[in-house]
Amino acid sequence: MLQVTDAVVRYGAITALHGISFNVDQGEIVTLLGANGAGKTTTLRMLSGLHAPSSGSINFEGQDVTKTKAHDFTTLGISHVPEGRRIFPSMSVEENLEMGAFNRKGSFSDDMERMYVTFPILKDRRKQLGGNLSGGEQQMLAIARALMSQPRLLLLDEPSMGLAPMIVETIFRIIGEIRDSGTTVFVVEQNASTALHLADRGYVMENGRIVFGDTAQNLLHDERVRAVYLGESVEGA
Repeated sequence: MLQVTDAVVRYGAITALHGISFNVDQGEIVTLLGANGAGKTTTLRMLSGLHAPSSGSINFEGQDVTKTKAHDFTTLGISHVPEGRRIFPSMSVEENLEMGAFNRKGSFSDDMERMYVTFPILKDRRKQLGGNLSGGEQQMLAIARALMSQPRLLLLDEPSMGLAPMIVETIFRIIGEIRDSGTTVFVVEQNASTALHLADRGYVMENGRIVFGDTAQNLLHDERVRAVYLGESVEGA
């Protein structure tokens, strides 16, 4: 579904991504792991058109989208839930969801009802302002808003950030349900254990480079991942 090849992203004289390559297959959850500053968010911003690579290519469903503008990505079938949620705080839950369908033609009431089935708390809060929701509710709203554009690929940036463990469990259960319903998911996450227990595959990024990738199960048992990202001591390490 998605193929990134030798992508380089620069901020002026600073190179943020050093020729990264990876792929995401249809129907997968793929996670990108790494410390703060590794380049994970830049990778997602590149995939949603916010930072075009200076070299390399991005191919989505057989189409070269390397130079595609950010506002065209939702039309292509890619939705991005950024770090920090970025909901509209002065709009109601319902209005936020309607904004997610801004490029849709015709009625989207059925999709709105599906969001309320997937996120029942949002139905209870549908007339409340987004800014009055809890952090977990805002994260659910951000994901639901992105799903209103009917994406085939959903990009998630740190969906567990700042949330209580019980809420994180709920969010990741819903992410699994989203994949099971037919939407492919690429998730950036510092909570490596939670992400790898859900994902099909994963990549590890360090200093703007993807240093290795494998199945999620293999990464869970990899000594490097266990020591650096899971906080486990490894004998002989």
